[in-house]
Amino acid sequence: MQISVAELIVGFMQRLGVEAIFGMPGAHILPVYDALYDAPIRTVLAKHEQGAAFMAGGYARATGRVGACIATAGPGATNLVTGIANAYADRLPVLAITGETATYIFGRGGLQESSGEGGSVDQAELFRPITRYRKLLERTDYLEAVLNQAAAALLDDPPGPVLLSLPYNVQNERVDAGLLDRLRTTPTATRLVAEEPVRRLARMLTDARQPVIVAGYGCIRAGAQAELARLSQTLGIPVATSLKAKGAVDEDAPLALGSLGVTSSGEAYRYIVERADLLLILGASFGERTSYVWDADLLAGKCIVQVDLDARQLDKVFRPDLAIQGDIRAVLAAVLSQLPNDLGPPATQATEIHANRHAVRGDYALFREGFATVRRFFRELARQFPRETLVFDDNIIFAQNFYRVVGNNRYFPNTGISSLGHAIPAAIGARLGTPGTAATFAILGDGGFQMCGMELMTAVNEGLPLNVVLLSNGTMGLVRKNQYQHYGQRYIGCDFVNPDFGLLARAFGIAHRRVQTEADVDAVFADMDLRGGINLIEIVLERDLFPNYSSRR
Repeated sequence: MQISVAELIVGFMQRLGVEAIFGMPGAHILPVYDALYDAPIRTVLAKHEQGAAFMAGGYARATGRVGACIATAGPGATNLVTGIANAYADRLPVLAITGETATYIFGRGGLQESSGEGGSVDQAELFRPITRYRKLLERTDYLEAVLNQAAAALLDDPPGPVLLSLPYNVQNERVDAGLLDRLRTTPTATRLVAEEPVRRLARMLTDARQPVIVAGYGCIRAGAQAELARLSQTLGIPVATSLKAKGAVDEDAPLALGSLGVTSSGEAYRYIVERADLLLILGASFGERTSYVWDADLLAGKCIVQVDLDARQLDKVFRPDLAIQGDIRAVLAAVLSQLPNDLGPPATQATEIHANRHAVRGDYALFREGFATVRRFFRELARQFPRETLVFDDNIIFAQNFYRVVGNNRYFPNTGISSLGHAIPAAIGARLGTPGTAATFAILGDGGFQMCGMELMTAVNEGLPLNVVLLSNGTMGLVRKNQYQHYGQRYIGCDFVNPDFGLLARAFGIAHRRVQTEADVDAVFADMDLRGGINLIEIVLERDLFPNYSSRR
């Protein structure tokens, strides 16, 4: 049976398990849209292609499945770039489908042509450094090889984004439908872990006096939370997490040190520097934020063990005494099987950790005054939504310190390339992919909101419950803080006038609440439909009130 290439691409997406595709149509991609008409894949019309790419990334991040976005040629494709770059940095399986002018007018100046010929923009080349695989499909005789390479990049571990750019005439060409049956669209097998490094790690952990685990996002990606908790409890090992791995262990657990990083309270940092003799680093890249700008004191005088599935992360920032490449869940399970049966009760520092946690969090050295409403909001969020809640956060510093992730709640800080405007569209994509979610929150500043605020109408159009928590102070807060600390308070390019967010919410047809006191916070949780509604919660902050840390930038 013969089908069009557009139909083949839609069938390919179905084989990959794609459930939704986010984007905006245009003339050069309409054959694929027409093929989607009869497919079970849900099409979501975004308000901007950048939002569509962020939605696909949020979907992939929350579900672990392939997220997909679609755009037309030229500006449609170029508008995807930031979102695809974010997916590349976060190693997310995002498939981007873009249109292109017909091949027979390449180089002749066709409308929105992006073939790279005749001085036109080279669309595929723009995506070269931010995708694991990209291809401008100019003919059909190599479709099988191209789609298999695309699937391999999306399903590898770790995965990455893929771009397929489809000229208009190629979308309409006919090919054999049997090609779909020859595609390899199942995940690759987990790599086996060598026994000797695992035995050595087990010995090192039992011989250490005060080991500490630093859990990174690789633990969450591997689904290793249960093994991580069991190892911590069996040997009495305290666990700190990177910001991105916040919640890899229950943050109310006795051995939880909290999040490690320059914008944290410093509890985990102090414990590691003062007490640890061995650090087991699991799937953490130890980049600028986690390492306190590569502070040598953090690792000094300690035995270092690093476990990561991605060989590129091993020995990238520091030289470990033992490096193990492998699936973190498999490594931890193997280590647990190597532990002797006669260990006896573990010697832990749980009581001391618990006391220090409350001492630090009672003081809030980072937040000496003026942040009571934000602190109360996150306290109530954790208390009233203890399970099945998604939190996407562009702001980061408040949640890192005020929000304890427990149970099966999920926290998604804006990492990747840290683009403003990420939280709302990413939360929309995540919510669509996890219909059983109790509640979804997108947290961001007013500057970031004005980059992506129209995507609220995407949530309205799709009927997706969403709570947008808007931290409103009329300035680009990080920029103003840096100009205050390092540039003699010479403020430039950071301040602005906000719209009336209440009127804006009314125009969107959603609920709005302006929060200025702690009583206002309580009213939000008491009166608003945070589970099934679409809400804009505006928390007003003072423009010149800054957290007490320096980003050294």
